[in-house]
Amino acid sequence: MKLIVGLGNPGIEYEKTRHNTGFLLIDSFCEKLGITLDKNKCKANYGIYRHNGEKIIVAKPQTYMNLSGMAVSSLMKFYDIPIEDLIVVHDDLDLPTGKLRLRRKGSSGGQKGMGSIISQLGSQDINRIRVGISNDRSRDTKDYVLSAFSKDELPLLRQALDKGSDALIYALDHDFDEVMSKFN
Repeated sequence: MKLIVGLGNPGIEYEKTRHNTGFLLIDSFCEKLGITLDKNKCKANYGIYRHNGEKIIVAKPQTYMNLSGMAVSSLMKFYDIPIEDLIVVHDDLDLPTGKLRLRRKGSSGGQKGMGSIISQLGSQDINRIRVGISNDRSRDTKDYVLSAFSKDELPLLRQALDKGSDALIYALDHDFDEVMSKFN
C-alpha cells in the first residue's frame, strides 16, 4: 500500500496559489487516472485507487499547510503504511517555477508543511516531489506563496504538473530511486 499526499491549504481563496502546488499536482494525477477524492477521514480528503492489486491512498490534508503532519501521520497509522511507501508533493521557493526535484530524504528546506510531516513522523527519510514556484525576494514570503501564478508562469506550471503526475504514475510500478533517475 502506498500513500501519495499533496500539500496545500483548503478553501477557494487558496485554490490557485503557489502554496497549493501540491494540491494542483494531485489534481492532475487524479485526473489522469480517474481517481476521486471522495473520502474524508484523518483530517484529509482522499481517494483509494487500486493498481495491480495494490491499494494507493491519494490525499490532500485539510489541516492547512503548517499542520499537514497531523493528517499524514493519522492516515499512515490508520492504514498501517510504512514511511518508505509515502510520497509527499509540495511547492519549493528555492526552485525556478516549473522545475521538479525528486528527493528521497532531507530537511524541510523551510517548507512548513514538510516540516510538520518530518516532526510528526520523526524522520527526514521521506520521498518527495518538490515543485518550483520561484521566489520573489522583494515581497513578503507569506504574501508571495499565497499569490497566484502570473500569466507567463502558467505554461511552466502546467508542464510541471504534467511531468509530476507522470512521475507519480511511474512510481506506482517502480522504486523511488528509479523514479528520481527518470524524472530529475
